[in-house]
Amino acid sequence: DGREDLQVNQLETQIWIKPDIQKTDVDFSEILNAIQEIAKDVNIFFDELEGVNSPSKDDDSLLHHGNLTSTSDDASRLEVVGEEVPDKNKTNGLYFRDGKCRIDYILVYRKSNPQTEKREVFERNIRAEGLQMEKESSLTNSDIIFVKLHAPWEVLGKYAELMNVRMPFRRKIYYLHRRYKFMNRIEKQISRFRGWLPRKPMKLDKETLPDLEENDCYTAPFSQQRIHHFIIHNKDTFFNNATRSRIVHHILQRVKYEEGKNKIGLNRLLSNGSYEAAFPLHEGSYRSKNSIKTHGAENHRHLLYECWASWGVWYKYQPLDLVRRYFGEKIGLYFAWLGWYTGMLFPAAFIGLFVFLYGVTTLNHCQVSKEVCQATDIIMCPICDKYCPFMRLSDSCIYAKVTHLFDNGATVFFAVFMAVWATVFLEFWKRRRAVIAYDWDLIDWEEEEEEIRPQFEAKYSKKERMNPISGKPEPYQAFADKCSRLIVSASGIFFMV
Repeated sequence: DGREDLQVNQLETQIWIKPDIQKTDVDFSEILNAIQEIAKDVNIFFDELEGVNSPSKDDDSLLHHGNLTSTSDDASRLEVVGEEVPDKNKTNGLYFRDGKCRIDYILVYRKSNPQTEKREVFERNIRAEGLQMEKESSLTNSDIIFVKLHAPWEVLGKYAELMNVRMPFRRKIYYLHRRYKFMNRIEKQISRFRGWLPRKPMKLDKETLPDLEENDCYTAPFSQQRIHHFIIHNKDTFFNNATRSRIVHHILQRVKYEEGKNKIGLNRLLSNGSYEAAFPLHEGSYRSKNSIKTHGAENHRHLLYECWASWGVWYKYQPLDLVRRYFGEKIGLYFAWLGWYTGMLFPAAFIGLFVFLYGVTTLNHCQVSKEVCQATDIIMCPICDKYCPFMRLSDSCIYAKVTHLFDNGATVFFAVFMAVWATVFLEFWKRRRAVIAYDWDLIDWEEEEEEIRPQFEAKYSKKERMNPISGKPEPYQAFADKCSRLIVSASGIFFMV
């Protein structure tokens, strides 16, 4: 690239100049210094343009588009030069006693619980996997013990590669095209017309919430062999908190606590009472004495509370990237669907209100309601045999009028509209879901990131075969074992039928 050509030219200049130094009185050292300064400026320019060194051509197949939420510029500069950025959460119980190791997971048990041997074996195997552990008793109940777990960089890198966790690969360069002059004129006229209105009132203010600024990046499955290609400003913050907790949870689901194929995983220890609870921690309190507009957000949880979970921002669009970064892709997709469904309900609600108002205006002209209300001489049979009396048809006059409010001539139009609305809703949601899946790197999730069930992996780990699609070894279940299970299942189904 341009940087390499410049360095080659610099070497050629040095070779060409050195033989002539003794023959001339010109100070060539100044020329060399000037060339070196220019080279430094060009290197800095390329670093700012690309973000990281350009990957090799063999790595182009790894590239996938994704988003990365970056920290502020000041924090990035401090992390690059090696200075420690002060963290407000280090004093809020989110770290070990040394203030350096972040708590990625919490296990809770009671001293009086008799399952001591299982816990000791489980915790010993946890340490063997590389996780760091620290215990602390409860302040209110000495019988309750909290086990704090921390995953160091080596463990995170190892399991991120095994789990195919996608991480930022390099920054993406955009090439902007000029718009047509006609469209520019229309936009100017529209901006003048709505100049007295607040600009984008339903969107979050990025100036007061700088944490929402994101850089579009290429992402690829993490690999320790290609670690120099990834954007790593600080190893402590390279994996976000949700990814760290996910990796630790993955490890806990595959650690044994007894000898045996099925004696594995944290879920079984929770079900038999060895541990009372297991959970990751929130990032501090969601409340703050200071305003988020003046002092900024204390943490991501506080930011979500102020711009997403408060009643005052009910009309704002959801910060889906923030929700995804804090809770993960599964919860993020749920709230993306919920927001899309709520937005699509507005036209259906408007048409339904119109149908209701039409029934109110035509209530006095409804022939069916009039006949029911005027039928005072028609006696109806009782609804039941023993305790129900005879009744006149005119007694159901109020019910006939209420029925007309929701079941009138416009209801047919509303039924047709709802059938079309349901189809449009599903088709447009597919488009929206495809956009989100592309931005969040979820398009190939089933092929690359689906994990094998821990119990199945432990039971059939000795028998492996090569997957014909992925080319990787995987646990294999023999056909005889499959056949016996299918026969038992089919027999049970036929018996119940």
